[in-house]
Amino acid sequence: MRNASSEEKKEKKSMGLPETSLAGTFVSVLILAAFMLIAWSGVFLLFLSRN
Repeated sequence: MRNASSEEKKEKKSMGLPETSLAGTFVSVLILAAFMLIAWSGVFLLFLSRN
């Protein structure tokens, strides 16, 4: 049995498609997660202060 991912890479190279880097996607997800965490923390602290 061959590795399916290595066959897919060979097919992409033979078709002339560049391999994509997911570094930008990872950074975007981290930024979004940080924003959501900060927003949630802010709302939670607001809830605690009004209690």
